[in-house]
Amino acid sequence: MDKLGQHISQQFDEELEDIRNRVMAMGGLVEQQLSDALMSLSDIDAELAEVVITNDYKINAMEVAIDEECTQILARRQPAAGDLRLVIAVIKTITDLERIGDEAERVGRMALHFAETGGESKMLVGISHLGEHVRGMLHDALDAFARMDTSAAIRVAKQDAKADREYESILRELITYMMEDSRAIPNVLDVMWSARALERIGDRARNICEYVIYLVKGKDVRHVSLDQVEAHARSKTDDD
Repeated sequence: MDKLGQHISQQFDEELEDIRNRVMAMGGLVEQQLSDALMSLSDIDAELAEVVITNDYKINAMEVAIDEECTQILARRQPAAGDLRLVIAVIKTITDLERIGDEAERVGRMALHFAETGGESKMLVGISHLGEHVRGMLHDALDAFARMDTSAAIRVAKQDAKADREYESILRELITYMMEDSRAIPNVLDVMWSARALERIGDRARNICEYVIYLVKGKDVRHVSLDQVEAHARSKTDDD
C-alpha cells in the first residue's frame, strides 16, 4: 500500500495527499529539533539549546494546522475504510510528533542548565549513544509511514527494547556518579531527565510504527507483543 486509492473527486485525493505530505514536513522539523537538542547537550552549547527551546512553537503550530485539516476532511468527506484509517493515523502520528518535539525541548532545557552549571562532558557519553539510537528510530519510523511499509515499521518497533536497555544502563552509571560525588547530583539529574526524555522518544517512534500497521492492515496493535504485531502485519487487511 504505497499509494492512496483514487477517488471520483480529485480534490479529495489531493486533500489526503496533502495531509500525508504535511505529516512528513512536521516530521522533518521534529527530526531537526531532536538533532539540535542532542548536539546542544553533547557540545554543552547553550546558544543552540536556546534555539531548540525557542523553535518548539513551530511544531505546536503544525500540529494544530494538520489536526484542523483532518477535522475538515472528516466533516466534509466522511471517509470510510482505508481513507478513514489514514486520517486517524495522521491525527495520532502528529500527536506523537508534537510530544517528541516536547521531549526535544526538554533535552534542550537540560542542556542549557547543564551548560550554565558547568557540567562535565564525561557524563554524556552514554546519553549521546542513546540519542543517536532514538533519532535513527524516529527517522526510520517516518520513512515507514511515508512508504506505508509494515515490514520496516516492525523493524523499528523492535529497536525500542534496545533503547530501553540503554536507558537502564545510563541510569545505573549516573547513580554511581552521584554516590561517588554528591556535588555532581544537580548535573547528574539534568542528564538523567534528558535520558528519560530520549527513552520516551523511542516509545513515540514505536507508536508511529504501530499506526503504520493500523493504516495498512486495519489492525490495532497497541498493547500487544511484538510477535503479535508481526503476525498482524503479515495478515490481510480488514478491507480484503
